[in-house]
Amino acid sequence: MPSPVQTAHPEGIAITTTAHVPGVPVPGAHAPGARGQPRRFWPHGWWRLVDIQIGIIPLPVYLILVALLWVLTSEGEIRSDAPTMIAVLVLGGFTCAEIGKRLPVLRQIGAGAIFATFIPSALVYYALIPGPIVKAITDFTKFTNFLYLYIAAIIVGSILGMDRAVLIKGFLKIFVPLGLGSLAAGCVGTLVGTLLGLGAHHTYFFIVVPIMAGGVGEGAIPLSIGYGAILGIPQGDVFAQVLPPVMLGSLTAIILAGTLNWVGKRRPHLTGEGRLQPDTENDMEAGTPVETGPIDAATVAAAGLTAVTLYLLGVMCHHLTGLPAPVAMLFLAVLAKLASAVSPRLQAGGFIVYKFVQVGMTYPLLFAIGVSLTPWDKLVAAFTIPNLITIVATVVTLMATGYVVGRRLGMYPIEAAIVNACHSGQGGTGDVAILTAANRMSLMPFAQIATRIGGALTVTGTLVFLKWISAAPI
Repeated sequence: MPSPVQTAHPEGIAITTTAHVPGVPVPGAHAPGARGQPRRFWPHGWWRLVDIQIGIIPLPVYLILVALLWVLTSEGEIRSDAPTMIAVLVLGGFTCAEIGKRLPVLRQIGAGAIFATFIPSALVYYALIPGPIVKAITDFTKFTNFLYLYIAAIIVGSILGMDRAVLIKGFLKIFVPLGLGSLAAGCVGTLVGTLLGLGAHHTYFFIVVPIMAGGVGEGAIPLSIGYGAILGIPQGDVFAQVLPPVMLGSLTAIILAGTLNWVGKRRPHLTGEGRLQPDTENDMEAGTPVETGPIDAATVAAAGLTAVTLYLLGVMCHHLTGLPAPVAMLFLAVLAKLASAVSPRLQAGGFIVYKFVQVGMTYPLLFAIGVSLTPWDKLVAAFTIPNLITIVATVVTLMATGYVVGRRLGMYPIEAAIVNACHSGQGGTGDVAILTAANRMSLMPFAQIATRIGGALTVTGTLVFLKWISAAPI
């Protein structure tokens, strides 16, 4: 075998080399790829092929999945069970996102999230996705409710990874830009719509308010029920009017959030890259969680179960108090963090759960939302010039106010604007898409405040106001 020999480097550094012993082959001399030897495909060439990924999917696995799903669909064997749906959603979500991420210019403003949500919606409308797959995805999305599993993991991981002082200051401060932004957006949006001939009453109640109502389930549906009861018109007719602004407002917020992410890369002093305010060196995204040594699989599993438990406690609070389950879960997670009820080791496990869910589940979730919860025809129906200008003016005002007020309060203005953008999103699904486009998923706790609490206050206040002026013409 070669024997080690030390030689003197010109700068005085000792370097260990090996001297060849006659008759003993030098390791690696005849390995594939060595000089004078042909490079073999197996296994190193194959490994290089496996390391080519579409999203998180290795290229050979991607091709196998495409073939398998084609055969299963042809044979009528597509089911809404978890293994099949994981394959379908991962394949669809990362394919759409990868297309968006490779487009010049658009990739800088969140095209990955936009494509993962709205391309499947269009494909369903034009019957380009087989009916059995659409039905299986819709059943799986609605019956498993895995959107809330995703939000639970993101919220708990985000909060447990935050510094306690940052958490307190951020939650107290965020209501100021959110409240002022809502007032400013309501005034500007109504004024713009009125000037474009839409009428002040219609603009405010059927365009501006739905944008900030908190999405579909917590916003458009309660609004349509309340409007129908107060105005004496069918709830279905009202819902058809308020749904398009919700969707277009969310799309506008996604694009603007992606644009702010691009701005932040060129103006680093305006952003904390996911931190809401400066001096947060212990914040999750600023560094790593408290040093706890290696984290084993059992700790990560325990953190995931902790997130599920907090969500179920939130569901219980909803039944007892009427507070939306995600909001109740949010407050319970904050309380657990402030009371030091979760050990540093479990917090570190929560951070790993957060990162896994963020990387592996975001685009599949958006794809499922696009297929099952995003009606393409309603979205296209709202594409009129007056509607578009009014919606864009409303969302821009909401975000610009958050930017200015957040900066005055010592927050990072881009992060404050992005949180305000979530107030104009499509509920929890909109939060996911907006924060994905902005690459700031760690803001999810604050986004839930904007969506859930901000939306609930908007709906409640609007219905009270409408009832008070219900004698006025529509």
